[in-house]
Amino acid sequence: MHALDLHVDPDAPEPPYVQLREEVRRRVADGALTPGTRLPPVRTLATELGLAANTVARAYRELEQLGVIETRGRAGSFVSGDEVGRAAREAAQEYADRVRALGVAPAEAVELVRRALG
Repeated sequence: MHALDLHVDPDAPEPPYVQLREEVRRRVADGALTPGTRLPPVRTLATELGLAANTVARAYRELEQLGVIETRGRAGSFVSGDEVGRAAREAAQEYADRVRALGVAPAEAVELVRRALG
């Protein structure tokens, strides 16, 4: 088992790439995976988890799009620094700009976010 000790449940209703993506996100959020931590290569992790390489690659791609990890070419994929916070601030600013342009009142915009987040 790899030092990161990641798990995917083949009987879970969520697809394996979603499980992997969310497990990495949780571990970054709770500090178990710190900025600079190198993730295993796609093929290595796929073999360890019994998944197709494309499944792990998709999870990594989505994590990169979310700003959770960054890929540095042949050097591999690493947990990002404050990329999650930066990406969240950018998304919040884009949302604020959009609702302002739509004429939505700030209180209503905040309530829409609360409902969307559940």
